[in-house]
Amino acid sequence: MRFNSLFGPAAAELVFLIHLWIPPTQGVAFDPVQLPNLNLDQLGRVALTGDFDSISLYTYKQQSQNAFSINGSQALITQLPNGDYTAAATADAYIKTMCPFVMKDGQLAGVVVGGNFTSLGGIEAQGVAMYDPNTSKITPLPGLLGQVSVVYCDQDTNTVYVGGDFKGADSTNAVAWVGMTGWANLPFAGFNGPVNSITKAPNGTIIFGGTFTGLGNNTTTPQKKDQQIVNLSTAKISSGFTTKENGFNDPKNIVCKTSGQDGPGSTWLLEDKTPGFWRADLNFGFQPTKLRLWNTHQNGRGTKTFRFTALPLNGIMNMTYNHPETGKKTPCDADGARCPLSDDPSLPYQDFDFYNLVGMSAFQIDISNWYGDGAGLNGIELFQDDIYAYAVPELNEPACADIKFGSNSTPTGPWTTASSAQSQSQYLTADLAAQDIRSAGASVVFKPNIKQKGNYTVTVYTPGCLQDDSCDRRGSANVTGVFAVGGAPIPSQQISQTNNYDKYDQIYSGPVDVNTGSFRATVTLTPYNQQNERITLVAQRVRFAPTIYTGGLNGLFEFDPAKGTMLTDFSKSAFDQAGTNLQPEAIITSLAAVGGITYVGGNFSDAGGSFQNIFSITDGNATSLPNGGLNAQVTTFQVFGDLLYIGGNFTNTATGNVPGLNNFAAYDTASQSWLALGSGVRGRVNTIVPLKLNVTEEQSEMCISVNGHFDQLEAFGAAPAVPVQGFGVWVPSRQNWFQNLNLTTRTIIGKLSTTTNVTGSDPLLAGTISSQGVPGAQDAVSLTSKPLQLNSLGVKIQPRQVVSPKRKRAINNRNVTGAVTGLFYKNDRTKLNVTVIGGHFTATATNESTINNLAFINGTGAVSGLGTGLDEDSVFLALATQGDILYAGGTISGSLDNSNVNGLILYDLPASNFAYPQPPALGGDDVVVNAITTRPKSTQVYVAGRFDTAGSLGCPSVCMFDKGQWSQPGSGLSGSVAALAWQGNDKLLAGGNITINGVFTQLANYDTKKREWTPLNGSASAVPGPVTALTAANDDVSQFWVAGKSSNGSAFLMKYDDSRFQSVGDGSRLGDRTTIQGLAMLSLNDNHDKSDLVGQNMVLLVTGSLEVPNYGNASAALYDGRNFIPFILSTSGNGPGSLSQLFSEKKIDFKSSGGRMKLGFVVLIGLAIALGVTFLLVVAGIIIERYRRRADGYQPAPTQYFDKTANMGRIPPEDLFGRLGQRGNAPML
Repeated sequence: MRFNSLFGPAAAELVFLIHLWIPPTQGVAFDPVQLPNLNLDQLGRVALTGDFDSISLYTYKQQSQNAFSINGSQALITQLPNGDYTAAATADAYIKTMCPFVMKDGQLAGVVVGGNFTSLGGIEAQGVAMYDPNTSKITPLPGLLGQVSVVYCDQDTNTVYVGGDFKGADSTNAVAWVGMTGWANLPFAGFNGPVNSITKAPNGTIIFGGTFTGLGNNTTTPQKKDQQIVNLSTAKISSGFTTKENGFNDPKNIVCKTSGQDGPGSTWLLEDKTPGFWRADLNFGFQPTKLRLWNTHQNGRGTKTFRFTALPLNGIMNMTYNHPETGKKTPCDADGARCPLSDDPSLPYQDFDFYNLVGMSAFQIDISNWYGDGAGLNGIELFQDDIYAYAVPELNEPACADIKFGSNSTPTGPWTTASSAQSQSQYLTADLAAQDIRSAGASVVFKPNIKQKGNYTVTVYTPGCLQDDSCDRRGSANVTGVFAVGGAPIPSQQISQTNNYDKYDQIYSGPVDVNTGSFRATVTLTPYNQQNERITLVAQRVRFAPTIYTGGLNGLFEFDPAKGTMLTDFSKSAFDQAGTNLQPEAIITSLAAVGGITYVGGNFSDAGGSFQNIFSITDGNATSLPNGGLNAQVTTFQVFGDLLYIGGNFTNTATGNVPGLNNFAAYDTASQSWLALGSGVRGRVNTIVPLKLNVTEEQSEMCISVNGHFDQLEAFGAAPAVPVQGFGVWVPSRQNWFQNLNLTTRTIIGKLSTTTNVTGSDPLLAGTISSQGVPGAQDAVSLTSKPLQLNSLGVKIQPRQVVSPKRKRAINNRNVTGAVTGLFYKNDRTKLNVTVIGGHFTATATNESTINNLAFINGTGAVSGLGTGLDEDSVFLALATQGDILYAGGTISGSLDNSNVNGLILYDLPASNFAYPQPPALGGDDVVVNAITTRPKSTQVYVAGRFDTAGSLGCPSVCMFDKGQWSQPGSGLSGSVAALAWQGNDKLLAGGNITINGVFTQLANYDTKKREWTPLNGSASAVPGPVTALTAANDDVSQFWVAGKSSNGSAFLMKYDDSRFQSVGDGSRLGDRTTIQGLAMLSLNDNHDKSDLVGQNMVLLVTGSLEVPNYGNASAALYDGRNFIPFILSTSGNGPGSLSQLFSEKKIDFKSSGGRMKLGFVVLIGLAIALGVTFLLVVAGIIIERYRRRADGYQPAPTQYFDKTANMGRIPPEDLFGRLGQRGNAPML
């Protein structure tokens, strides 16, 4: 369906790679974070894989990995010095407009922010507030209730003009904030319809544009609103998570049920304690103004909170309601627009009024909370202000609603119902021969539900002929009507139906009487009887729009602040007069003043038919632009030099003479000519925002961002069509789309609504953005430590979701989107240097071919992939090399050289081709290979995962491949193995969900000499769940770290130290929603505080999707044995990203890194040191003793005796022994 009035949120989703340039911060102070002093030298090249489209190091405390909001909340956004973005103040709904309020003396009072929020920066603020960019202080400007759509700051008068759809002070839809004194009513007290745009004309007057027909001080609103019930009885009704209890499981139970009676057939219930939804898809478009709900009280059940989503826009609607206790009009909870529903049995129903009029053809009520055991409803009605009568009877107000004079129609003749196609609703079509035409053989009488007598304009809508391929058969219709009691039918009018696209014709403007038992206003459509050939007649709908003639305006109003009063004679204003010369119900969306000329855009045409949807006013005259303007609605303007950039849902000029003006175009005000910008975009443009981008290496320039509901940048010249998601950037200097320039720049994901520049401070963005800082990095980046930074690997990866149920079971539903694993391969002999990336993705090769799931980047940066033979939905989870052969495992299937492969392939890296022959395929249910490792000093390759056989060999969970054949290592092993590590040359450590001879364990050892599997002592009781990640903590892996999910779903992280397990402390434990995917020990240049878990010059890198204590979401964190520190932040699409693992060219050497040695080595070294010390002490003792003896008179004894026996007789005995009892002296001879 196509709706001229279907406007989505002003912010458009944008997913694109750009580098926004914003001047250095002058206002808000940002707190830098000291980066870890990593030493990666011994690892060689280092890289990270994951699922992300933007990534950056954590360098400022204000950085966040939080995804951009999709619940309707937005924020004021500033740019950090590192280029990433942070929310300066968060709103609970949309921010639509901003302007810097600079006073006459040049002082900045603040930035005025408007939207449909009810709080900003945690401060209650209804739709408008003041933001101080220097202090981030929010000052609410209370007094308005509703939505602010536009603010205009006028320095000359110290005034902020505010427009929108609101009530405040004594005004509606327009009011002024003067100086810092507060709100002031404008002399005309606002308008009787919404204001969409405000600008200052060259003559100094303030111009208001919108959808209004009168001023606020001399018009009245219609006495009766919400006049028409939207017919749900013929809609397609569906629901989700509905109860299975008979009598309560049909969502149609609540349609046309207004009694509030509970019971089977009257009540619809959800499953017990389960959120769910109720949905209606209609065959026509509508703009609801009020929702009425009857709550159920069946067995104490009932709906407690819900929200209303407009479809197909998928926009969450903001609503208000009368509070059951206070009776005051109260906005629904702005967080996701959730509304409360009372369970008071004395309250028959509750009404909810929509803030905004939004066109839709379907809607969904999402129920999030309930009373008692579950939610449900007893009745539903939807109302709209628009008064329509449809030719298809089933589209009119439902007969079951018991409406006394409900809208209806009476078709007569050979009518058939045509689908709405590109039109607003279904319609009737009839093929009529000449005799049927002359005899009025087909007719439709439209009967609207007129509840209030007054002035109306009556419009007949005609669907276009291209959509049903009836242009060559279309003719003319004759239309007449009766609108007053006792009045004669108006003169019949001939309406041509040969229009290509939908159109409407006003057939009457004047008084219409209210319906009574004896009178109903009618419009009758028949074929024009002067046609003599077979024709196709169509009939769709008729609209009755209330008109207040006393207003005298039509979407435009000029106010002169110098006079302080308003003109009562609107004919004296060129702007007012230009509006009244438009067809009734003109919609003015955009105003801009350029070089003495004011441009007006919207959805309108002038009464004389000279222009459509855009015109200019200069020297008091309304003037058509070349070619009669544009052929469909204009939604936004942006001035850039002499160019007026224009967005909307047009496709050409009104006369169709300028190709390439698809929804986005420019008008050169100097040469007064239209300019095609490429060939535009495919879909409606909502906003145009100027941005400075780094188009060249160091040069920033102004570019034009385009936001809206479009999915493609149209092809032009040699540039192909580019698929996008509602965002594009036009580079004026290149006359091309930024997306076509193949530049690698910063990634920004989210929604933008507006921006403003503030002198002396940072420019502000408004919306919701998630941005990280590595240009061109998706799913794989390199990491360096000199300096510490992330860099793109130069491969354009596009992640894919696993959709096969079999593969989901095989990977245990874990996230394997994007790049999962990687490997560096270098062979000095062959000069081969290759980086391998595996996962579940597509990528573009250097030769522009498509790569599926496994990419190779050679030393020159050239990117290539595998040959044919593997299924495209294969997933690579593990990589290893043996010699020149790459072993790649995962959930892999396909056929190579007429042989099936399953779980594992071999690839010859020098030959850049599959190795032949391939190993016999692995077998079993849901085969997956999670880990591959090569035994040290051996050619044996161990493959682990979940499988039962290797070829014909029974070889569950772990199997060894060597010399072209499989071998089973040991016996008794089963289950799923997720990780492997060698503890020396002969012992293999395996982690996972393992059973050995019937004994469950999370960790197991395999002794290659004994060919025996044994559970690791204590692991079954100490480790709280299956191990999914494992890394060494010392060289022989007698110490290691493990991680996984415990039985309660929370993440665990533990270290094994020779004989015992230690968990991280409770105070530093990661959050419950953490998923750890990888672990790695890294070296530091500086020591941290001493810890029993991590050496002082080491740190543990944890990757995955993490909840870091006292911070929030991160993709990687560093653990020093005491605390987790955020390290890397990333995003993916509209959510947080994740990192899978780190891989490096070389293994870490714990000895050179200061890691702890095995206890045995420590004992031996200690013993050697003790022996050495003992030896030194003995030597020192001997030396000391010799010195003491010399000091005491010892002399060396003679060493030569010539005549020993001769001297014996010369010593008398008393001389030899006489002094032995004396102390203190040495014996004397």
